[in-house]
Amino acid sequence: MVNQLNLNWPEFLEKYWQKQPVVLKNAFPNFVDPITPDELAGLAMEPEVDSRLVSHKDGQWSASHGPFEQFDDLGESGWSLLCQAVNHWHMPAAELVRPFRVLPEWRLDDLMISYSVPGGGVGPHIDNYDVFIIQGMGRRRWRVGDAIPMRQFCPHPALLHVDPFEPIIDVEMSPGDILYIPPGFPHDGFTYEDTLNYSVGFRGPNGRDLISSFADYALENDLGGVNYGDPDLTVRDHAGRVEAHELERLRTMMVEMIGQPEDFRQWFGRFASTPRHELDIAPAEPPYSPEEVLDALQGGETLTRLSGLRVLNVDGKFFVNSEGWNPADAQAADALSRLTELSLHDLGDALENPVFVDELTAFINQGYWFFDE
Repeated sequence: MVNQLNLNWPEFLEKYWQKQPVVLKNAFPNFVDPITPDELAGLAMEPEVDSRLVSHKDGQWSASHGPFEQFDDLGESGWSLLCQAVNHWHMPAAELVRPFRVLPEWRLDDLMISYSVPGGGVGPHIDNYDVFIIQGMGRRRWRVGDAIPMRQFCPHPALLHVDPFEPIIDVEMSPGDILYIPPGFPHDGFTYEDTLNYSVGFRGPNGRDLISSFADYALENDLGGVNYGDPDLTVRDHAGRVEAHELERLRTMMVEMIGQPEDFRQWFGRFASTPRHELDIAPAEPPYSPEEVLDALQGGETLTRLSGLRVLNVDGKFFVNSEGWNPADAQAADALSRLTELSLHDLGDALENPVFVDELTAFINQGYWFFDE
C-alpha cells in the first residue's frame, strides 16, 4: 500500500518552511509502515548501509556504527537502531520520499529510519538541515525548543547533545503524524513503546562545503592558473603594508574564477548530482540492446529510476550521478530529470533518434534505470 500525503504545500512553505517547527496531524491518513523492524535490522547488517546503534543506560550514552552481526544482547529498553538512506535499498520505504518531490531534489539528503524500544532515543540535539519526521508504529513523545544559541557537548564521541531546553512543542505523535523541524531548533524524542520513525531530510550546503568542492574542481580542470600581476606598481615607502587596492585585486581574482558561468554551472551540476550515500547499483545482466529497449517501451513497459539516483537539469545542462551529460534530445533528458517513472509517451519523439536511444540504453545497462518486472 502506498501512503498518500495530505498536505497543503503552498501554505506549508509560506508559514513554516525554514521558519518554525510544526506538527502536521494525520498528514498520512491510515498510515501503513512500509518496513518491519526485522527488515531494518537486516539492512543494518549490510556493509553498504550506514547504520548506528545508540543506547542510554544507567545514565550513560553509547553509540556504535554498523554493520552489525546480531542484536540479541540489547535488552528491551533504552536503545535505538538508525539506518541512513533506506530509500536507496528498500523500495517500499522509498515510496515515502515520493510525496516530497515538490521540493528541490538537489536538496534532498535521504530517508533515515529509526527503530526504538521504550526509553530509546538519541538525546536532545540540533540538526543543521530541514527534517520531516513521520511517525510509524508505536508511540513517541517529541519536544522541540526555540532556535536560540545553546551549548553543545559530547556525552559520547559519536554524539552531540544540547543542554535541557524549554519546549515550544510538546506532543505525543500518532501513526501518520509528521513533525517538521527547520535547522537550528533543538529537539528530543522519548519512546513509550516499540516504534518506527521515518525522517526525510533536506540539507543545504554550507560555505565551507561549496568552497572546498569548487577548489577541487578548479584543480581538476586547471582553473585559476593566471598569476597575480601589478603592472601599475609604484615605489613603496612601507614594504610591509598590504594596500587595500591589492587586497581588492586578489579578491577580484578569486571571485572572477568562481563567477565564470559555464565553469560554475559545470561544477555545481557535478556537486549537486553526487549522491551522499552509496547507491544500490546493479548493472543489467545481460545488457540490453537499443532494439530491446525500444521493444520494451513500445510493448508498454515502464522505466523506473534507481532510487537515490540524482538526475538534474541545471539551467539547461544535464547531470547524472555526478557526471555531465550532453543529451541528443534535451526535452527527453528533462523528462528523465523530472520523472522517476517513464513510459513511451514521456520520451516522445526522442525514441526516433538512434543517438538518444543509445544513450538511454547505456544508462539502463549501468543500472541507473530499469524496467519494472
